[in-house]
Amino acid sequence: MGALAVPAWLIQGPWTIWGIAAVATIGVIVRPFFWPEFIWAVAGAALLVGLRLLPLSDALAGIAKGTDVYLFLTGMMLLAELARQEGLFDWLAAQAARHARGSATRLFTLVFAVGTLVTIFLSNDATAVVLTPAVAAVVRAAKAKQALPYLFICAFIANAASFVLPISNPANLVIYGSHMPPLFHWLAAYALPSVLSIAATWLLLRWTQRADLRDAIASDIDAPSLTVCGKLTACGIALTAIVLLTASALGIPLGLPTFLAGLATAILVLACARSSPVPVLRNIAWGVLPLVAGLFVLVEALEKTGITNDLASWLAGLAHQSTAMAAWASGLVLAVGCNLVNNLPAGLLAGRVVQVAHVPESVRAAVLIGVDLGPNLSVTGSLATILWLTALRREDIQVSAWRFLKLGAMVMPPALILAIAGAFVLN
Repeated sequence: MGALAVPAWLIQGPWTIWGIAAVATIGVIVRPFFWPEFIWAVAGAALLVGLRLLPLSDALAGIAKGTDVYLFLTGMMLLAELARQEGLFDWLAAQAARHARGSATRLFTLVFAVGTLVTIFLSNDATAVVLTPAVAAVVRAAKAKQALPYLFICAFIANAASFVLPISNPANLVIYGSHMPPLFHWLAAYALPSVLSIAATWLLLRWTQRADLRDAIASDIDAPSLTVCGKLTACGIALTAIVLLTASALGIPLGLPTFLAGLATAILVLACARSSPVPVLRNIAWGVLPLVAGLFVLVEALEKTGITNDLASWLAGLAHQSTAMAAWASGLVLAVGCNLVNNLPAGLLAGRVVQVAHVPESVRAAVLIGVDLGPNLSVTGSLATILWLTALRREDIQVSAWRFLKLGAMVMPPALILAIAGAFVLN
């Protein structure tokens, strides 16, 4: 054996896979050297294959499992970037400011309503990435003394409203995989939990930010006009929502319809504007796709260690003893765990576990709620919150992890408890 050969014991055993997965996940969350998140996920996946801990065929199979998610994300990113480029989000935020008529509390509620709608119909990532700078601009125009109460909305509602519809969060597609329930079954399971989650988040955010919402704001705000292409973008988003709701009602996977609807909207809007697609394509955060692909490979490798079957056996046994205990335990553990490892890898692993365990629907609902809503505890909980922080930095606004954690500790737990309790009422 050569002097530089890697000892066999060093690359054998499940602990090596766990170590690589842990380092890759930490890299995604912390971003050492300010490298993009996808580099760490892809590097971890490549290392697993390079050390022969995961066969290349299995890695490719893991990547292929995310096809529906990649198509969904691409379509949504196209729509979100078109809306940003055509000023749709700026227009929406400015309309909210004008209708506030000088009241900070009314502006707070209107921004919350806009954020809720954007999250429901364009996904939580769109709220974090595109609505955040629009809200920051409007808050400056309204001469609000404190901008953070309004900007916190973009982070918290991005997670709190992310299980209203299957399209509201890519994590929903990950957890259900190819077994996504039809729309009406989804609404039957998640309508009440969503209402409770959104209402609790609004009440708690409003209460915690009350001191900064006492001062009046400017009422004479110039709202930008919405161009013909901006209106066409809005129509495209509305039609996309209808297409996706129809596909969901028919039990059709959402990835391809989302991609085709986003592509069709982009072609029409760019033709209307007579502009090149290059600016739209350049501004899309394409790194999200290799990030998700890398995470799929990491989870594929973790399955080889037997962790999925072990967790599935534990969850199935717990559900056999008590469905309520299984739901509360899995929902609460995942809600906290997402803040330690981020909700994308946690959701991927949890989705596999519930599929193997064949748990009651109330348990699956609690798992999804934990993965979607739990990240409101800290800035590391979800990709949407990480993207929100990035958007704030571009606006020269800093929010410390400690400040977010203190607020999240007050806002997230009551909303989570109410949402999981609501899932029991409907399941």
